[in-house]
Amino acid sequence: MTRREILTSTATVLGVATELQSATESYPNELVRRHDDAVERLLRTQVTDPASPHRGGYPDEFGIHMAGSGGAILETCMAAYLCEQSRHHGRNELVDRMRLAAGFLERVQLPDGNISLLSTNFDSPPDTGFVTHSVASAARIAQLRNRKDLLAIPERWLKRAGNGLAVGGVHTPNHRWVVCEALAAIDEVFPDPRYRRRIDQWLAEGIDIDADGQFTERSTTIYNTVVDRALTSVAIKQQRWDLLEPVRRNLDAMQYLLHANGEVVTEVSRRQDRNVRGDLTRYWFPLQYLAIRDGNGKYAAMAKMAEPTGASLALAMQYPELRSPLPSPTPLPEDYVKEFNEIQIVRWRRGLASATLSLGSGNSRFFSVRNGAAVIQAVRFASAFFGQGQFIPQTATKIPGGYRLEQSLEGAYYQPFDPPRRITTANYGTTRKERRQSQICKLTQSVEVREHKGGFSLTIDSRGTAGVPLAVEISLRPGGKLEGCTPLPRIADTHLLTGKRATYRIGPDEIHFGPGLDPAPHTWTQVRGSEAPVGGTSVYLTGMTPFRHVLDVAF
Repeated sequence: MTRREILTSTATVLGVATELQSATESYPNELVRRHDDAVERLLRTQVTDPASPHRGGYPDEFGIHMAGSGGAILETCMAAYLCEQSRHHGRNELVDRMRLAAGFLERVQLPDGNISLLSTNFDSPPDTGFVTHSVASAARIAQLRNRKDLLAIPERWLKRAGNGLAVGGVHTPNHRWVVCEALAAIDEVFPDPRYRRRIDQWLAEGIDIDADGQFTERSTTIYNTVVDRALTSVAIKQQRWDLLEPVRRNLDAMQYLLHANGEVVTEVSRRQDRNVRGDLTRYWFPLQYLAIRDGNGKYAAMAKMAEPTGASLALAMQYPELRSPLPSPTPLPEDYVKEFNEIQIVRWRRGLASATLSLGSGNSRFFSVRNGAAVIQAVRFASAFFGQGQFIPQTATKIPGGYRLEQSLEGAYYQPFDPPRRITTANYGTTRKERRQSQICKLTQSVEVREHKGGFSLTIDSRGTAGVPLAVEISLRPGGKLEGCTPLPRIADTHLLTGKRATYRIGPDEIHFGPGLDPAPHTWTQVRGSEAPVGGTSVYLTGMTPFRHVLDVAF
């Protein structure tokens, strides 16, 4: 089980598409049914062979038995066993399977109480924290129902994990709050002042959130959600209500990082979800909790968006507050221009249409735009300038009606030393900057982006050294029909923009862009130094410097 599977096991396995309305201990039938289906899947995959060293866990897609698999079985089976609506309620086999899972967890636990994430981290306190969340959830569900016999199943593992977490370190910012959440969860069922002291020690560093409502790792579908969940959980379990404020700030920011279909803007992410499609699934717990606590209709609207794949029976059993009725949803903003100065993006939303402009942060995908399902997932360009011509903005300025992004490049050749110096393999690289330069070449590249009624104009400019081949990439999300372009032979899903206007259509949704250049100055789309194509269908404009072209995008 990978870390991502640990983070999302509840969200992806225990989804629900119905409203959590009753404050009594009753749950939507669809929620329980999906949870019961998850139980069946886990029972089929759990290793039960008494001779297997992995007995009690289950393998991932590569046949590796991660510690997190034992935690998933414990949490899922405990919730089903104690939920009267479950078809597995009171099923003795589940108790046996939980004991097997606890035995597996104890065998993979190291002497200091930690486990290893076998894909990357060994003797890892933070990964112990991730697994603790599901194991402690099972314990809390048993405790709330006064089932001391069931609470005893994970007790040994949790106390040993607490020993490791109370002294162990971390290596990424979110790990601090993951560890705090795990310690608070253990402390809730097996109190120990060491846990609270360690939580206080981490929290004394302050919560790392910027003016745009983003945490340090700025991971809009993974690690921001990890932090939101951790801080919400610690706030509830430790009565540290001040911790909810940064969660609110992050959730408020997310209102402007959503497309019309509920997809999340991931271009700003610094972690593995950058430029990957995702939604609000992992935000369900903090959204549901704060919507109810604050009576916040916008959080309620977002919680409803997250609910189909994010709601969890185990969480609803652990936190009775989640079963209270949501306030009436309030419409989310859908007509705005929003500048995020810290994370250096601009967001436009016009009903079904939206666009994102990256002003910096090392992002070559400086612009993306969509109209419903028709998506230009990236506009990029590169010139074959000394192998360094991929356009990545160095500066960004606001101009009348829009924004200007600019990059300045320089290439040179190097003269011999005068007087001569002996050069060896050891010092060649260090002496290069001391040489006199000659034949210095310069190139200035820029993009100006302006919104107009029904779309955007992009003025792409590259000038300085003349005769440099250049290619502009317009990357389209797969699944649509492209018209008005010329396919390039021998290169799949690659076209030249040669007509006056191209149209990309998915169902009833269309997006138009152009004009092209006919004839195309050249067909070299992957100029030296350019990044690999984004993927999907690629449309290119090609040219030679000096180059200036206004690309219009319309809905």
